[in-house]
Amino acid sequence: MRALVARRLDGPDAIELIETAVPEPAAGQVRIKVAAAAVNPVDLGVTLGFPVKFGLSAAREQSGLGWDVAGTVDAVGPAAGEYEVGTPVVGVADLLGRSLKTHAEYVVLDVDAVVPAPRGLELVEAATFGLNGLTALQAVRALQPEPGQTVLVTGAAGGVGGYAVEIAKHLGLRVVASAGAGDEQLVRGLGAEYFVDRAQDLPDAVRRIAPAGVDGVVDAAVVGIAAQEAVRNGGRHVHVQGGPRPPELRAITVQQLFIQVGQADLQELVRLVEAGVVSTRVADTYPLEQAGLAYKRLAEGGVRGRLVLVP
Repeated sequence: MRALVARRLDGPDAIELIETAVPEPAAGQVRIKVAAAAVNPVDLGVTLGFPVKFGLSAAREQSGLGWDVAGTVDAVGPAAGEYEVGTPVVGVADLLGRSLKTHAEYVVLDVDAVVPAPRGLELVEAATFGLNGLTALQAVRALQPEPGQTVLVTGAAGGVGGYAVEIAKHLGLRVVASAGAGDEQLVRGLGAEYFVDRAQDLPDAVRRIAPAGVDGVVDAAVVGIAAQEAVRNGGRHVHVQGGPRPPELRAITVQQLFIQVGQADLQELVRLVEAGVVSTRVADTYPLEQAGLAYKRLAEGGVRGRLVLVP
């Protein structure tokens, strides 16, 4: 089979399309014939060696690429539940240190990381929400929200931030969205009640809306202290990516969130997609042999929607 890997770890130019053996599922695993796999910022990070630099993964000769996947079950290992060959599924490959991942023609995943795909959704669209949707779901949950509370979402036009806006709105929260000036219509369409241009002084702009501060922030843009200054005393700050963990000032609870993939949350996310709460946005598709173009386009920034590889 063909698969994308990174070996040099010096950016998107390090991506290699290799020929390798089709992996076999072990106990508690299924093999998926990949129909589509989105490209995520974390994949760019892998090509730059960030997991090794930040101590999240050991150095290795070859790093697999790709987290999201949609496709059909191709083979089933022992004790892998009731999956049948041909079942449409979505999954997330959450281990950084794998030599082969979802940017390939086939991928093997633990059954806990796989669920049936949303009904009525094309598999290219189904490949777009797994990693970012799970991160957003777990981030909003970490705020311990109560209906009627006001929350700030930074990076609200991005993958994680956009889903956080939709999920927070669904839970009855009032959302203040921070994004670029050109994204106001987009984030309001996702459910934001208030909009703050990211070029403004964030704490001042948010406190003009919520003078005592918002109840919590999902900091998808990793703004850090500036985002925390918009939170009321005793509120919550969810820091959803790597980098330094912000201090807990003014009795604010800070949680640095790393996604945990499990069937229960994946099933909940699929339910939200089927209900129209969580949207799917495909910006463009690329064949595996043109994956470098997709990675470079993502690295340039400004992509709204997902870039999806189609083997």
